[in-house]
Amino acid sequence: MQEPKPITPSQYKQSNIMTNILFGSRWLQLPLYLGLIVAQAVYVYFFAVELVHLVGKTASISEADIMLIVLGLIDVVMISNLLIMVIVGGYETFVSRLNLKGHPDEPDWLSHVNANLLKVKLATAIIGISSIHLLKTFINAANLSTEVMMWQTIIHMTFVASAVSIAYIDKLMSHSNIKH
Repeated sequence: MQEPKPITPSQYKQSNIMTNILFGSRWLQLPLYLGLIVAQAVYVYFFAVELVHLVGKTASISEADIMLIVLGLIDVVMISNLLIMVIVGGYETFVSRLNLKGHPDEPDWLSHVNANLLKVKLATAIIGISSIHLLKTFINAANLSTEVMMWQTIIHMTFVASAVSIAYIDKLMSHSNIKH
Protein backbone atom coordinates (compact mmCIF):
# COMPACT_ATOMS: atom_id res chain seq x y z
CA MET A 1 0.00 0.00 0.00
CA GLN A 2 1.34 3.37 -1.04
CA GLU A 3 1.56 6.21 1.46
CA PRO A 4 -0.32 9.37 0.51
CA LYS A 5 1.83 12.24 -0.66
CA PRO A 6 2.04 15.19 1.71
CA ILE A 7 0.07 18.27 0.70
CA THR A 8 2.28 21.02 -0.65
CA PRO A 9 1.84 24.61 0.57
CA SER A 10 0.40 25.66 -2.81
CA GLN A 11 -2.13 22.79 -2.74
CA TYR A 12 -3.12 23.78 0.80
CA LYS A 13 -3.54 27.42 -0.27
CA GLN A 14 -5.71 26.42 -3.27
CA SER A 15 -7.82 24.17 -1.06
CA ASN A 16 -8.20 26.94 1.51
CA ILE A 17 -9.27 29.46 -1.15
CA MET A 18 -11.89 27.02 -2.51
CA THR A 19 -13.16 26.31 1.02
CA ASN A 20 -13.50 30.04 1.69
CA ILE A 21 -15.37 30.58 -1.59
CA LEU A 22 -17.75 27.68 -0.94
CA PHE A 23 -18.38 28.63 2.67
CA GLY A 24 -18.69 32.32 1.82
CA SER A 25 -21.31 31.59 -0.84
CA ARG A 26 -23.89 31.29 1.93
CA TRP A 27 -23.97 35.11 1.99
CA LEU A 28 -25.64 35.02 -1.43
CA GLN A 29 -28.82 34.18 0.50
CA LEU A 30 -28.79 37.53 2.30
CA PRO A 31 -30.64 39.41 -0.50
CA LEU A 32 -33.28 36.68 -0.44
CA TYR A 33 -33.92 37.19 3.26
CA LEU A 34 -33.95 40.97 2.79
CA GLY A 35 -36.51 40.48 0.02
CA LEU A 36 -38.68 38.48 2.41
CA ILE A 37 -38.50 41.39 4.86
CA VAL A 38 -39.83 43.65 2.08
CA ALA A 39 -42.61 41.08 1.45
CA GLN A 40 -43.44 41.22 5.15
CA ALA A 41 -43.75 45.01 4.91
CA VAL A 42 -46.22 44.50 2.05
CA TYR A 43 -48.27 42.20 4.29
CA VAL A 44 -48.23 44.81 7.07
CA TYR A 45 -49.59 47.35 4.57
CA PHE A 46 -52.22 44.87 3.35
CA PHE A 47 -53.24 44.14 6.96
CA ALA A 48 -53.65 47.86 7.67
CA VAL A 49 -55.77 48.37 4.55
CA GLU A 50 -58.04 45.45 5.44
CA LEU A 51 -58.34 46.61 9.06
CA VAL A 52 -59.35 50.11 7.95
CA HIS A 53 -61.84 48.50 5.54
CA LEU A 54 -63.32 46.42 8.40
CA VAL A 55 -63.60 49.34 10.81
CA GLY A 56 -65.04 51.65 8.15
CA LYS A 57 -67.75 49.20 7.08
CA THR A 58 -68.60 47.66 10.46
CA ALA A 59 -72.07 49.20 10.67
CA SER A 60 -73.09 48.16 7.16
CA ILE A 61 -71.77 44.60 6.65
CA SER A 62 -73.10 41.24 7.76
CA GLU A 63 -71.63 39.09 10.51
CA ALA A 64 -70.48 36.55 7.90
CA ASP A 65 -68.64 39.29 6.01
CA ILE A 66 -67.01 40.49 9.24
CA MET A 67 -65.94 36.92 9.95
CA LEU A 68 -64.46 36.57 6.45
CA ILE A 69 -62.49 39.82 6.79
CA VAL A 70 -61.25 38.83 10.27
CA LEU A 71 -60.21 35.42 8.95
CA GLY A 72 -58.36 37.25 6.18
CA LEU A 73 -56.56 39.32 8.85
CA ILE A 74 -55.67 36.15 10.76
CA ASP A 75 -54.42 34.64 7.51
CA VAL A 76 -52.13 37.65 6.96
CA VAL A 77 -50.78 37.32 10.51
CA MET A 78 -50.11 33.60 10.04
CA ILE A 79 -48.31 34.22 6.75
CA SER A 80 -46.31 36.94 8.46
CA ASN A 81 -45.38 34.46 11.21
CA LEU A 82 -44.31 32.02 8.52
CA LEU A 83 -42.14 34.71 6.96
CA ILE A 84 -40.49 35.42 10.33
CA MET A 85 -39.75 31.72 10.82
CA VAL A 86 -38.17 31.52 7.37
CA ILE A 87 -36.24 34.78 7.69
CA VAL A 88 -34.89 34.31 11.21
CA GLY A 89 -34.61 30.52 11.20
CA GLY A 90 -33.19 30.34 7.70
CA TYR A 91 -30.65 33.08 8.32
CA GLU A 92 -29.58 31.47 11.61
CA THR A 93 -29.36 28.01 10.05
CA PHE A 94 -27.83 28.75 6.67
CA VAL A 95 -26.08 32.14 6.78
CA SER A 96 -24.81 33.32 10.16
CA ARG A 97 -25.51 33.19 13.88
CA LEU A 98 -27.66 35.99 15.26
CA ASN A 99 -25.93 35.96 18.69
CA LEU A 100 -29.11 36.61 20.66
CA LYS A 101 -28.07 34.72 23.80
CA GLY A 102 -29.57 36.48 26.78
CA HIS A 103 -31.79 38.73 24.66
CA PRO A 104 -35.21 38.87 26.36
CA ASP A 105 -37.07 38.52 23.04
CA GLU A 106 -35.15 35.51 21.68
CA PRO A 107 -37.68 32.91 20.50
CA ASP A 108 -37.41 29.57 22.36
CA TRP A 109 -37.25 27.58 19.13
CA LEU A 110 -34.29 29.56 17.79
CA SER A 111 -31.82 28.04 20.26
CA HIS A 112 -32.26 24.57 18.75
CA VAL A 113 -33.24 25.40 15.17
CA ASN A 114 -31.97 23.22 12.35
CA ALA A 115 -33.14 22.49 8.82
CA ASN A 116 -35.40 19.61 9.92
CA LEU A 117 -37.06 21.57 12.73
CA LEU A 118 -37.56 24.47 10.35
CA LYS A 119 -39.27 22.14 7.85
CA VAL A 120 -41.65 20.81 10.53
CA LYS A 121 -42.47 24.33 11.76
CA LEU A 122 -43.07 25.54 8.21
CA ALA A 123 -45.31 22.56 7.43
CA THR A 124 -47.30 23.25 10.60
CA ALA A 125 -47.66 26.92 9.69
CA ILE A 126 -48.80 26.01 6.18
CA ILE A 127 -51.48 23.75 7.69
CA GLY A 128 -52.66 26.66 9.84
CA ILE A 129 -52.84 28.96 6.83
CA SER A 130 -54.63 26.29 4.80
CA SER A 131 -57.09 25.77 7.67
CA ILE A 132 -57.98 29.47 7.63
CA HIS A 133 -58.55 29.33 3.86
CA LEU A 134 -60.70 26.23 4.25
CA LEU A 135 -62.75 27.86 7.01
CA LYS A 136 -63.27 30.90 4.79
CA THR A 137 -64.40 28.56 2.03
CA PHE A 138 -66.94 26.82 4.27
CA ILE A 139 -68.29 30.14 5.58
CA ASN A 140 -68.69 31.29 1.99
CA ALA A 141 -70.03 27.87 0.84
CA ALA A 142 -73.26 29.31 -0.55
CA ASN A 143 -71.24 31.20 -3.18
CA LEU A 144 -68.95 28.30 -4.17
CA SER A 145 -69.38 25.04 -6.02
CA THR A 146 -69.08 21.68 -4.32
CA GLU A 147 -66.16 20.88 -6.61
CA VAL A 148 -64.18 23.93 -5.39
CA MET A 149 -64.81 22.98 -1.76
CA MET A 150 -63.85 19.35 -2.44
CA TRP A 151 -60.55 20.31 -4.09
CA GLN A 152 -59.66 22.76 -1.33
CA THR A 153 -60.34 20.04 1.25
CA ILE A 154 -58.20 17.55 -0.70
CA ILE A 155 -55.37 20.08 -0.94
CA HIS A 156 -55.63 20.82 2.80
CA MET A 157 -55.53 17.11 3.65
CA THR A 158 -52.48 16.75 1.40
CA PHE A 159 -50.76 19.47 3.44
CA VAL A 160 -51.71 17.64 6.65
CA ALA A 161 -50.41 14.31 5.34
CA SER A 162 -47.18 15.97 4.17
CA ALA A 163 -46.62 17.63 7.55
CA VAL A 164 -47.25 14.38 9.42
CA SER A 165 -44.82 12.60 7.08
CA ILE A 166 -42.15 15.28 7.57
CA ALA A 167 -42.55 15.15 11.36
CA TYR A 168 -42.43 11.34 11.35
CA ILE A 169 -39.29 11.28 9.19
CA ASP A 170 -37.69 13.89 11.48
CA LYS A 171 -38.54 11.72 14.49
CA LEU A 172 -37.05 8.65 12.81
CA MET A 173 -33.91 10.58 11.93
CA SER A 174 -33.50 11.97 15.44
CA HIS A 175 -33.87 8.45 16.94
CA SER A 176 -31.37 7.16 14.36
CA ASN A 177 -28.89 9.90 15.36
CA ILE A 178 -29.22 8.99 19.06
CA LYS A 179 -28.32 5.34 18.34
CA HIS A 180 -25.21 6.30 16.33
